[in-house]
Amino acid sequence: MTATDPTRLRADGLTLRYDRRTVSEDLSLAVPDGSFTVIIGPNACGKSTLLRAMSGLLPPAAGRVLLDGAPLTSYPARERARRLAFLPQSMAAPEGITVAELAARGRFAHQGLLRRHSAADADAVDRALAATGTADLADRRLDELSGGQRQRAWIAMVLAQDTPLILLDEPTTYLDITHQLEVLTLLHRLHRTGRTVVAVLHDLHLAARYATHLVAMKDGRVVAQGRPEDVVTGALVREVFALDGTVVADPVTGAPLVVPADTR
Repeated sequence: MTATDPTRLRADGLTLRYDRRTVSEDLSLAVPDGSFTVIIGPNACGKSTLLRAMSGLLPPAAGRVLLDGAPLTSYPARERARRLAFLPQSMAAPEGITVAELAARGRFAHQGLLRRHSAADADAVDRALAATGTADLADRRLDELSGGQRQRAWIAMVLAQDTPLILLDEPTTYLDITHQLEVLTLLHRLHRTGRTVVAVLHDLHLAARYATHLVAMKDGRVVAQGRPEDVVTGALVREVFALDGTVVADPVTGAPLVVPADTR
């Protein structure tokens, strides 16, 4: 990271492909440090693909991802995992694993081949459980928990990794509205402690309510980005989501709220 490049994570001129299908070309994005950045857009617009590339799981066909000013590919896996944590949309855990055991798996980047679980690891796990409100679930099996509890347990694992950057792909998928708010409130609280949080969300209203930086994508490209109140306009909603509506201020938060046109 140089004096002219204040962002820890950025994508420069990415071409992203799955098999032979090109998802994005010449795609660039700089994630503001200390932000809660949310990426929105219609299905199959490239949101999750971009996040996978920025996490290092999907090598770009062209362009590069920079982490702390150096190519992401230049870091050994453990060093990268000390700087950036990624929670995919779907995760599988061993049968019978407890919440505490799952959180402890987030410490792998801080342990060598011969190093066992240390006091520092135990402290990091305890802090992650406390931050996610899962300390009282520590001895419960993951498969016994509700959807919202399980998601908080997975986030505890990511927090135990103790990285300044956290990327999450659709962390509220399959959750009811109460648990969606629970998870997003947690992520917003993490952002306020100084971490940079990047998430892909489907719900435009929730994205606008919680994000400090909003990125709108369509057809594999970034259409707009900035503060939610600057990004969410009637014109943007029509262009990106093909939806006619009026944008008003949320009466509770002041965040932009889209009221769809009456089509009855």
